[in-house]
Amino acid sequence: MSGTDALLPPVNGKLTANAPLAPLVWFKAGGAAQWLFEPKDTADLQAFLAALDPAMPVMALGLGSNMIVRDGGVPGVVVRLGKPFAKVTALDDVTLECGGGASGILVSSTARDKGIAGTEFLRSIPGTVGGFVRMNGGAYGGEVKDILVSCDVVLRSGERVTLANEELGYTYRHSTLPEGCVVVAARFKGRPGDPAAIQAEMDRISASREASQPLRSKTGGSTFKNPPGHSAWKLVDEAGCRGLQIGGAQVSEKHTNFLLNTGEATAAEIEALGEEVRRRVKESSGVTLEWEIQRVGEFARTPDDQRVGISK
Repeated sequence: MSGTDALLPPVNGKLTANAPLAPLVWFKAGGAAQWLFEPKDTADLQAFLAALDPAMPVMALGLGSNMIVRDGGVPGVVVRLGKPFAKVTALDDVTLECGGGASGILVSSTARDKGIAGTEFLRSIPGTVGGFVRMNGGAYGGEVKDILVSCDVVLRSGERVTLANEELGYTYRHSTLPEGCVVVAARFKGRPGDPAAIQAEMDRISASREASQPLRSKTGGSTFKNPPGHSAWKLVDEAGCRGLQIGGAQVSEKHTNFLLNTGEATAAEIEALGEEVRRRVKESSGVTLEWEIQRVGEFARTPDDQRVGISK
């Protein structure tokens, strides 16, 4: 670690050096964070970022459900929002105030209890509000851009700002949120609904996921974005990649747009498998698949300073 490590600002929350990230991400693979910061509240996060060396990288981590953390770990500070950021309350008859660390299950369940329809799709996305807002999370016909009113973010400078939906530049699984910022809250607007009907729709979505996705595996969710006019899983299947393996990483037999860690896969093996799938799909169909899964951190290095397990 560098000499700047000793100069990190004081915190009221928890700051851990060399914190393993594999236990915190769904793939259960990858390296450590140079620093893992779990702020006590928004003021704690603001003060820390304001005083932090501007050269120190900052990355937010939610449930780690759609992420590959490379084996060399993540330099700088990884910010993880815990219970203080996981509250969901009703602002009015159709609007929810959601903490950046709140899960999709909590948001949709609270909406149901308040008779607010329109957020049911969040039940099917294993992530937190911060990740949903950044990635324009969506499934089963709904997207965050359809329900977001505004969000509060703490910029890398420590300044807290409120951004309206139209300021986020939403496209498919993408926003223009500033690099290094952390989403600490968001407001979602639905429509009046019957709690029983909302629950029925959530049940339908849950059953559909259970039938089609490898939910009890070490996975990262949807690996590739659906190209215009195509389904990623179908392109992968047609390229002959169902069940394809590299080391401990495998393309799911149940849903070919999911990669699995079958046991002790390295992050390098998982990423290499994804790149091999992309190569075969391009060769088979002419379509270039784009990663939906975030790949973060540094590759592990050999004594010769070469990447491990990644073909060029």
